Amino acid sequence: MCSAAPLYVNATGFIRNAGDIRKLKMNNSRTGEYIDLVYWVEGEYIYEAVREFSQFMRDWRQNKAIQYDPRCLDLLAASQLLMDSNEPFELLSGYRTKKTNRMLSSMYDGVAQNSYHMKAMAADVRMKSRTVSQISKAARSCRAGGVGRYYRSNFTHIDCGPVRYWQR
Repeated sequence: MCSAAPLYVNATGFIRNAGDIRKLKMNNSRTGEYIDLVYWVEGEYIYEAVREFSQFMRDWRQNKAIQYDPRCLDLLAASQLLMDSNEPFELLSGYRTKKTNRMLSSMYDGVAQNSYHMKAMAADVRMKSRTVSQISKAARSCRAGGVGRYYRSNFTHIDCGPVRYWQR
């Protein structure tokens, strides 16, 4: 286990309701992978779980992974907990290399040149049982990080950068 990083604003307040265990469920339809992680126990991040999450969030186009910011796990887990659903998040985009980010920005409007995806601090997610509005409302209620609503593409962006909100 590695020691806990400083806890991030209100996200951990919601997580605290889960007791001394924090967990997250996600699937990636592009790679066929699924995670159901317990990543925090009794005040400490579990190094192996954070490493597994980082691998899961890798840039699958380039098959490159870097260490993910654990605050991103906290925001995703808090949002999932607030929605009171057993359904995993579907991951659309996690870590991106500069090459992948440039490619995506040439194809799509709204891809930031200095994206938090390139810093392993962001995730674009959706759920079948929840709307973009419901997911973004849960993430915004954490009052931590960036939350973007992408209605036409049916996903919510959640990152552990500065607090800000937008929609496209």
